[in-house]
Amino acid sequence: MSASPEILQLAMRSLPHGQEFRFVDRMVSLTPGVRGVGEYHVRGDEYFLRGHLPGEPIMPGVLMAEAAAQVAGMVAQEDPANPRWPRLKLTALRAVKILGAVRPGDTLRIEAVVTGVLGDMIQAEVSASVSGTKVLSTEVTLSGVDPAKSA
Repeated sequence: MSASPEILQLAMRSLPHGQEFRFVDRMVSLTPGVRGVGEYHVRGDEYFLRGHLPGEPIMPGVLMAEAAAQVAGMVAQEDPANPRWPRLKLTALRAVKILGAVRPGDTLRIEAVVTGVLGDMIQAEVSASVSGTKVLSTEVTLSGVDPAKSA
C-alpha cells in the first residue's frame, strides 16, 4: 500500500540536499521503510548538462546513482519501525551498471527497495528507467546515526 500524498510530500522534505543537488522532483509511491518510486525530469537547463558532452547532453551516470541514493534515503527515513534516520549519507555503491542515457526531456523513474538494516547501515536495491527502459541498476548503502544510539 502506498503512502498518502501528505507522506509523499513529507518524504520529499526529508531530503537534506539543496535544490541544486536534488535529483528527485517527486515521489510517486512510497511504502515507508520498504520501497518507493521517485521521478526526476531532466529539463535541459541543468548546470551539469552544459559541460557533459556538449552537443549531445546526457545526465552523468554518477548523478543517476545519486538520484538512486536519494530515493533509497527517503524510503528508509519514512520507516515507521524506526525513528527518522537523521541526515543519511551515501556510504557505498555496489554493482553499478549504467545501461543507457538520460537526455533533456526524459523523466528518470527511480525504484528503490530496502533490503536490509543493520545498526546504522541501510542497504537498498535500486533501478532507474526512462520510458520503461532500464538505464541504471545498483546496490546502495546509506549510513546515519543509529536511532538506538542517539537516545
